[in-house]
Amino acid sequence: MTEASKRQIVLDTETTGLEPADDHRIIEIGCVELVNRRVTGNTWHRYLNPDRRIDDGALAVHGITNEDLAEQPRFPEIADEFLEFVVGAELVIHNAPFDVGFLEHELRRMGHKRQRLQDLCPILDTLVLARAQHPGARNSLDALCKRYQVDNSGRELHGALLDARLLGDVYLLMTGGQNALFEDLDAESSHRGPTTDDVEHRPLPSLKTPTLEPSQEELAAHDALMARVSEACGGTPDWQKNQKLAK
Repeated sequence: MTEASKRQIVLDTETTGLEPADDHRIIEIGCVELVNRRVTGNTWHRYLNPDRRIDDGALAVHGITNEDLAEQPRFPEIADEFLEFVVGAELVIHNAPFDVGFLEHELRRMGHKRQRLQDLCPILDTLVLARAQHPGARNSLDALCKRYQVDNSGRELHGALLDARLLGDVYLLMTGGQNALFEDLDAESSHRGPTTDDVEHRPLPSLKTPTLEPSQEELAAHDALMARVSEACGGTPDWQKNQKLAK
């Protein structure tokens, strides 16, 4: 990767509840890598055992049960691996305070030496961006998918990796689309419209400009006006003298 390359990580989490202050925990992290506004296909995804009961409200959102997570690692087991993947990249997160708050809660809880994610990565909050672009509109991820025509038909329940992929598509469209829509130049040329080289140039047909002759009444009115102009000028105007000479 060159120095000029910009690496971004689109990130989402699922949790046992809404408040890290109540010691709710992360149960899933999903990350999708973008480099220079292109999806690289490189992802990072883990389920985590929270060692606590998942709230019914959270369960209704993501459908992940404690039984599903019983054999999964704890956050301290994957913390260094996660940080190695994200540090130095810009994090793209929808409603960033929620996810960042939970990640920093996990880092503090385990006593990790790097406990402030905001010191390690610049963070872009797509919810703030969406509210600025669409004030007064609904700006949930589902609403943005609908607005930008991103297919989220498979999203019956929330999932961190699925939501990160959807958010990546939405983010690219919100901020101008990808730099190149067609990787294959042959495919691009097959879909392009005609250029000036494709158009047969033909001479324009000769056009005859119509000439309108003034009526006697219009001529008389013109002469009367010119007489008044001459009287006001104290004699025949220069432009009228030149007109007579030209004739």
